[in-house]
Amino acid sequence: MALLRGVWGVLRALGRSGAELCAGCGSRLRSPFSIVYVPKWFSSTLNGYPKKPVNSYIRFTKEKMSILKAQNPDKKVTEIMKRIAEQWKELPAAEKKMYEDAYKVEWEAYKEEMKRINEALTPAQRASLAENKAQRRLKRKGIMKKKELSMLGKPKKARTAYNIFLSEYVQDCEGATIQAKWKCARENWNNMSGSQKQVYEQLAQDDRIRYNNEIKAWEEQMIEVGRSDVVRRKTYLQNRMTKDKED
Repeated sequence: MALLRGVWGVLRALGRSGAELCAGCGSRLRSPFSIVYVPKWFSSTLNGYPKKPVNSYIRFTKEKMSILKAQNPDKKVTEIMKRIAEQWKELPAAEKKMYEDAYKVEWEAYKEEMKRINEALTPAQRASLAENKAQRRLKRKGIMKKKELSMLGKPKKARTAYNIFLSEYVQDCEGATIQAKWKCARENWNNMSGSQKQVYEQLAQDDRIRYNNEIKAWEEQMIEVGRSDVVRRKTYLQNRMTKDKED
């Protein structure tokens, strides 16, 4: 897992910066998770921000990546990254220092430029930037929490009758886009009789029973291993009350 996180960090650094990706995006930034409103002045400010310098290891990686990819066109990126990590470990201290010194110089220049830009912002712009940063931090925290729960094996929530219907029907709907397919499925759902929907209602009920059984067993396991922080508050309080009675 650590290797994958390292690979992702390097690939992200090798790509374009957030400011470059934001260019021309208008007043809204889209992500796979939500749509966040961003003032137009914020987009233009981002476009004027300097690119954050990469550390010494990323700098070394960028330098070696194209060379190793050309020499080993059939190798996977993860294999190339592993080879680069080995080369970095074997690199003499004097040569590593060259990369580290270059990073320090660029970092100082970056800090000075950021200071100049931030001093030019109005109080309202600073407040808006701080709020946007807090929102993005909360979103990242939520995403990481969701990933952690998935890794811990938390059961998937029970599906509704309509969701079960969608999973079976949406791919067969007519429409060039997913939105058109969803609209088609919604119309078909609305036109179904109560007896036809009853089939999906029963499946949804069965799925709720499955979820309730699985989440109960999972939460008991989490409490046993000392991870009561990931269980529902209701379960946590019930567990505390049970322990108090036993004591």
